[in-house]
Amino acid sequence: MSKIENVIIIGSGPAGLTAAIYAARARMEPLMIEGDEAGGQLMITSEVENYPGFEHGITGPELMEIQRKQAARFGTRFITKNATKVDLSERPFKVWIGNDLHLAKTIIVATGAKAKYLGLESEKKYANRGVSACATCDGAFFRNVEVAVVGGGDTAMEEANFLTRFATKVYVIHRRDSFRASKIMAERVLANPKIQPVWNSEVLEVLGNEKHVTGLVLQDTKTGQKRNLDVQGLFLAIGHRPTTDLFKEFITLDETGYIKTNPGSTYTNIAGVFACGDVQDHVYRQAVTAAGTGCMSAIDAERWLEANH
Repeated sequence: MSKIENVIIIGSGPAGLTAAIYAARARMEPLMIEGDEAGGQLMITSEVENYPGFEHGITGPELMEIQRKQAARFGTRFITKNATKVDLSERPFKVWIGNDLHLAKTIIVATGAKAKYLGLESEKKYANRGVSACATCDGAFFRNVEVAVVGGGDTAMEEANFLTRFATKVYVIHRRDSFRASKIMAERVLANPKIQPVWNSEVLEVLGNEKHVTGLVLQDTKTGQKRNLDVQGLFLAIGHRPTTDLFKEFITLDETGYIKTNPGSTYTNIAGVFACGDVQDHVYRQAVTAAGTGCMSAIDAERWLEANH
C-alpha cells in the first residue's frame, strides 16, 4: 500500500501554493497535485498590479513561479498532472491520477474557477490585449478610452460601475431588454451618465489590429441586424464556473457549484477536507484573498490533524 500523506493539495494557484507554504513549514510534507495547467487563472493574467509587496507590479506567471519556488523550498512535492478521481467517503482519502492511487489523512481543495467566455475565436486572440474577464484586475489599463461589458447580472453591473473610474464611456451589452441584476444595482448603472446599455444585442466578433482591440461586431437578437461598435476593451461578466466536478459526489456545493465552507473557516461538510480560493469564493475572487484562505486551510488542516491523529 502506498504511503499515507498528511495532506494532499489539489490545485496550484495562489490558494493552493499558499496552503503548501504553510503546510510545509508546519512539517506536514505536503504533496501538491498541481494539474497539467499549473498556476491557475494568474497564468493568463499579464500584469498584476494589486498584489501586495510588488510596488512596480509583476506578471501573473512570474508571481506563480515565485510562490511555487517558495513552496518547494520548504519541501512541497509536486505532481504536474490532473487528479482524475477522488473517493472522500472514508479515511484515508483516495486521490487518483490515472491509475496511480495516492492516500491522504487530509485534503485541501484549491482547484479554482474559470471565467465563462463567449467562445469566439477572436475573443481568444485578443485575450490580454483588450479582452478581460476581470475589471478589478485590468480596469486601470483602460484610462480615457471606450470599453464594453457583456452581461446582465450583478457582476456585470459592478464591473461597469468600476470601469467608469477609468474609461470615458462604458457600453453594457445584454441579450435582452432588461438586466437580470438586482434592482438597486441595475438602477445605479442606468443612472450613471458614463454608462450606455446596448439592449437585445450579442457579440459576434471582436475586432482589432496587431496590438489591441478596436471594436466589436454586434448582432441584434430580435432583428438579426449587424453593426460595429468602436471600443478598445471588452470585459466579460457572464459568470465563473468553479472546478468542482471531481468532488460533487462527496462535497456539498451551493446552487452555482461552489464548495460550501463553514463560515469563518475552510472546513467543508467532510471532516478532514478543506477548500480555499476561488473554488469556494464567488464574491472577491482576487489572488490575495485566495492566498489568505490558502493560509487558513493549511492551519485548519494542521489543527484538525493534531486533534484527530
